[in-house]
Amino acid sequence: MKRLRAAASVRDALTVRSSIPRSARALSTTVQRPAASSYFPSYADIPASRQLRVAPRLSASIRHASSSSAGSDLRKTPLYDLHVAHGGKMVPFGGFHMPVQYSSLSVGDSHHFTRSHASLFDVSHMVQHRFSGPGVNAFLEKITPAGISGLGIHQSGLSTLLLPVTGGIVDDTILTRLGPELFYVVTNAGCREKDLKYFEAQLEEFKNGGGANVEWEVLEDWGLVALQGPLSEEVLSHILVEPEEVKIKELFFGQSKFVKVKLLGGETSSPLLVSRGGYTGEDGFEMSIPPAETVAVTEALLQTATPAKLQLAGLGARDSLRLEAGMCLYGHDLDESITPGEGALSWVIGKDRRTGGGFHGSDIILSQLTPKSKGGSGLDRRRIGLVVEGAPAREGADIIDEKGEKIGNITSGCPSPTLGKNIAMGYIKDGYHKSGTNVEVVVRGKKRKAQVSKMPFVPSKYWKGAAPA
Repeated sequence: MKRLRAAASVRDALTVRSSIPRSARALSTTVQRPAASSYFPSYADIPASRQLRVAPRLSASIRHASSSSAGSDLRKTPLYDLHVAHGGKMVPFGGFHMPVQYSSLSVGDSHHFTRSHASLFDVSHMVQHRFSGPGVNAFLEKITPAGISGLGIHQSGLSTLLLPVTGGIVDDTILTRLGPELFYVVTNAGCREKDLKYFEAQLEEFKNGGGANVEWEVLEDWGLVALQGPLSEEVLSHILVEPEEVKIKELFFGQSKFVKVKLLGGETSSPLLVSRGGYTGEDGFEMSIPPAETVAVTEALLQTATPAKLQLAGLGARDSLRLEAGMCLYGHDLDESITPGEGALSWVIGKDRRTGGGFHGSDIILSQLTPKSKGGSGLDRRRIGLVVEGAPAREGADIIDEKGEKIGNITSGCPSPTLGKNIAMGYIKDGYHKSGTNVEVVVRGKKRKAQVSKMPFVPSKYWKGAAPA
């Protein structure tokens, strides 16, 4: 997930059987039920009554969250009616009607509830893809800096889609290997049209350059929900069909598994791809769900857990949680002018890629990792965290030095409900990026004292196994 889910510091995800060899516009035919080997391992278990149709690609551009686009231009996730029924305040976001909060809790209360209990976020606006075929590993190694060769089955990693030559970030993404030649990929809703054109062009170029076949499928209308918070494991465990076999406790951060869950009324779901991780810094899971089952799975989670343990949460809490966790929001903290090094995301570059290169913009990106004093180009700016005194600093505010000269800018900022301080994220001139550096931020024409801070602001609680005794 927009989301840099800054996946180990950071994240915004299944496939219907359609053929998109070179153009996303091919999404128009009835989906035929494939053999399990050609889809996800257990897809053949989905009843015939739940066969899906692939929706056509939207022709209109998806506008950004701040857009004033008319409601008729916006799409609805499979959970739209459920949001409204639960008092969701709907706003435009990433081309969809999305809940910013619910009548049951304020944004601040929802934030705290996620940290102490568990919350369920609808992230079905994210774009879910499936890439497969003999050329898939080489293709993904071309367009991302990820260490694809070292990614095991059912392991995930945050990465970035890169522009050729410059290495600018087209979008942040989560890559999950589901087989030797099968990947599940999630990209941001606000980048939908741009990303579809990007994949189309990159696949064409890869093929023309002699690359082996790659099949690309978009999972239109599939649900994606994020279960986040310290009670997430308990909540999910209560609806697993085979909890002893699944052994959810042994599923660690960055790992995934296909599971079936118990629906209300005694029915059983299709195999769902469950990935441990999320965009809040808390322990949790993201669940990819077929369109016909998204509401049923969501209601099973909510009603089985009860409101005492699990509540719906909206974009408001999601934004403050991700900022406390030091995670980026594409279009704000990342864009095509920023490289992974500048975005403090050099850790997404696989170890083998640092020596071998071969990905878009690798010459520039790898040179930036070496300081100028050692023969590299180094970095002129870096993404950093800030704690700001007085009024909160918002996107666009200038960061200045003791002489009043501009040395950076704020890209995200808000009061931290957990810390009781104003926190922010932004870019600053190299040399001022070290934790503890004192600067000032101009907030509504007034200078406010600020200090560069390490991120995450709130320690992450990803489940990586019990600490040794």
